[in-house]
Amino acid sequence: MSLPEIPASVRSRLDEVLERLPCTAGRTTAVEPLEGGLTNFNFRVDTDERVVVVRLSSLDTDLLSIDRSAEHTNSRRAAESGAAPEVVDYLPGEGVLVVAWVEGRTYGPDDLRDGDNLRRVAAATRLLHEGPRFEGDFDMVDIQRRYLRLVQEKGFRLPDRYLEFMPAVDRIAAALQVRDEGTVPCNNDLLAANFIDDGERVWIIDYEYAGNNDACFELGNIWSESTLDDEHLVELVDAYYGEHRDDKIARARLLGLMSKYGWTLWATIQASASPIDFDFWSWGMEKYDRAVAEFDDPGFDDLLDRAAGRG
Repeated sequence: MSLPEIPASVRSRLDEVLERLPCTAGRTTAVEPLEGGLTNFNFRVDTDERVVVVRLSSLDTDLLSIDRSAEHTNSRRAAESGAAPEVVDYLPGEGVLVVAWVEGRTYGPDDLRDGDNLRRVAAATRLLHEGPRFEGDFDMVDIQRRYLRLVQEKGFRLPDRYLEFMPAVDRIAAALQVRDEGTVPCNNDLLAANFIDDGERVWIIDYEYAGNNDACFELGNIWSESTLDDEHLVELVDAYYGEHRDDKIARARLLGLMSKYGWTLWATIQASASPIDFDFWSWGMEKYDRAVAEFDDPGFDDLLDRAAGRG
């Protein structure tokens, strides 16, 4: 069984886990490492009965406020909604989660530039949002402020001008409050790779940051993570709501901006504290540069007005 580019400690941990999990113990026939995951390793595991994905997560995620118990609960609730694969097994306190394998094509950003795919993604997202509520809440405005306190307390590196935009964050929060419609169960980390197309429908995977949130954060985050054009955001929001809602488009734009601004600090924390060999700083700066361009854009005030219904 070959596991290329996997650290020896992870291989050893995986072997031990596969012997303990009821769904794989004595039944494993093949193992294949999967791409993706900056705080975990994922493996396709074939058994004599079924194919599953075994996820080995780092337990050292306190700085990022990741709750592995909540991830398990929310993965199960997402499966109940019909938007996510079945949760097969779980080892509490050990960062081990097993979900059913979905045979299909993993999306990349270019797939979300196709109108048909984007509408199917909107339908899958809506299905998730209409399902059982999640354990815990996710508010990027609050999370960004919490990350910022941590960065400042630890003396971690901050990008140039970062603090300059905090008053704009306050203005975003105030504008969003005007037409606040509550929260729904959200994935909150919908990069294109978290969508799998099986030919008939689109599945949503990876609930590490899941929590109840504004639906427009989910839409804005999809737009932001795949660096889609503004026209794609309009198409996504219109498909999700089933009608054209200019206030929701502006709301998703602002929350997409908050996504970039907040995840910049996630990258700052990881760049300073993570043992993983990855250029977190450059990853975060790509998001930050796009956030700065939006903060500096002359149309920023107009977005605030439209989101608040003043436009």
